[in-house]
Amino acid sequence: MFISFEGIDGSGKSTQARMLAEALRASGREVVLTREPGGSPGAEEIRRLVLEGDPDRWSAETEILLFTAARRDHLERVIAPSLAAGKVVICDRFADSTRMYQGLSRGDLRGVVDQLHVLMIGREPDLTVLIDIDPSVGLARAKGRQGTEERFEDFGVGLQEKMRAGFLSLAEEFADRFRVIDGAREPEAIAADVLDVVQAELPN
Repeated sequence: MFISFEGIDGSGKSTQARMLAEALRASGREVVLTREPGGSPGAEEIRRLVLEGDPDRWSAETEILLFTAARRDHLERVIAPSLAAGKVVICDRFADSTRMYQGLSRGDLRGVVDQLHVLMIGREPDLTVLIDIDPSVGLARAKGRQGTEERFEDFGVGLQEKMRAGFLSLAEEFADRFRVIDGAREPEAIAADVLDVVQAELPN
């Protein structure tokens, strides 16, 4: 099963992806925990290009190509082989993030993102968990990490507000695979809800 986690910056999705992986491993499942952009050596090199530096470093069109290239390498080298081996793949972000951050936030490029996705990726997660949180809270958390990968956080709270609305709209558009979880609680309470959702969908 292929599970993705989505949400605005600082939503807690990375923590929840890790906690789900730990819970499933404890129950005897073989789990691959990965992330985007990145997840494979080549994709990690592209990650540094797109997440570091000045906010205006790349145009939205260039970003779409870079993210798609990273995703293709990730799919070929990690995701597809792991699924073929019967493992559960948990991915911190996947194509829905590109639909939002490049396809919506920086121009009307959603159609371009979807066309490239069909041509070069060709699959969606089986289940997408959206951790929903207030944008101002998420941005404060994200900026508080004080890391080097803050290029998108540097666009400000306006972008995060647009992204939250966009993710909730995606959850309606792809209602068959999206599950929305309230992220404004303690991590353990969120994790319990995530595990319930996943176990209801996991094959025996």
